[in-house]
This record gives sequence, structure tokens and C-alpha cells, in this order.
Amino acid sequence: MRITTTLAAAATLAVVSTSAFAGGVAPVVIEPVEVMEAPKTSSVNPTYIVVGVVAALLIAAAASED
Repeated sequence: MRITTTLAAAATLAVVSTSAFAGGVAPVVIEPVEVMEAPKTSSVNPTYIVVGVVAALLIAAAASED
């Protein structure tokens, strides 16, 4: 009985382990890597826009005091 149990366990282990190595002999297909381009942004730094708006507000405030 002990030998039968050992043989059954060994056969089960052999069947389970062979399915883990299943695969064909076909060559491996490597898909091309997609290159993502960075989104186009404005060529002007946003800091310059903020400084320009603040300068325009200061000029408008100075002109309205006259």
C-alpha cells in the first residue's frame, strides 16, 4: 500500500511538473516597442506669461492713478 501511494504521488508530480514546461519549438515573437512622443507644449515658459500679466496689471494700475 505504501509503494502504491508513493507511485501515485510520483506520477501526479510528474504530470503536474511537465505541464509547467509546456510550450512549442516555434521561435519567440518579439513585438516592437511603441515609442511615445512627449506632447507638444508651448515654446514660451509659463513664468514669462505670469510676469507679463503682473507687469501689465501694474502698468494699468499706475496709469489709472493719473
